[in-house]
Amino acid sequence: MKETIMIVEDEIRMRILLRDYLKKEGYNIIEATNGKDAVEFFAKSPVDLIILDIMMPLLDGFQVCEKIREVSLVPIILLTARSEEDDKLLGYELGADDYITKPFSPKILMAKIKVILKRSYSSNAIPNILDIKGLKINKTAKCVYVDDTLINLTPKEYELLIYLVDNKGIALTRDSILDNVWGYEFYGDLRVVDTTIKRLREKLKDKASLISTVRGSGYRFEVNNEE
Repeated sequence: MKETIMIVEDEIRMRILLRDYLKKEGYNIIEATNGKDAVEFFAKSPVDLIILDIMMPLLDGFQVCEKIREVSLVPIILLTARSEEDDKLLGYELGADDYITKPFSPKILMAKIKVILKRSYSSNAIPNILDIKGLKINKTAKCVYVDDTLINLTPKEYELLIYLVDNKGIALTRDSILDNVWGYEFYGDLRVVDTTIKRLREKLKDKASLISTVRGSGYRFEVNNEE
């Protein structure tokens, strides 16, 4: 199945140019003309990569990048007419994977897209993929799939899942989870563990039963759990 790419660009000619090139390469396309729509579309339709213009109405590209990075590690390529070094540094600090300055060669952009997608989702380079009853975790790309569908996890949800999986079969206390996922300097309430577990289970859908509740203690990742 070909990857889905979201183009976030308010300039119609540029958006059509990008759409035509991407369609020729066989990609599925989602289009947004402003930052607000981009965030809303992303929440409803998971994508494999985002081409994100910086100068846009309602929410600019930096704001969109920041909001998406709160919930997902999806690859993001920033697209802009501005070439200031500070802009590039800010983009990378916010979690962008690459930065393309207009005008640009569409062929170069297509090459960058292929490289980023291969690096993010391919298991050919470094075989570091777990497959647990249809729950696939690519540790190299930090991507999680449920029955081959990519799911969007926040960084903390991903870290929590990895901690549970790496200690499968072991009953982990809330204190242990808090210390290892949030860090010893975190002063929040233990309930943050329960809240994050709840959100994680919702996103795992029918694979949620892999995470068992240990009464009075915490949680356990259990492959043989039939509940």
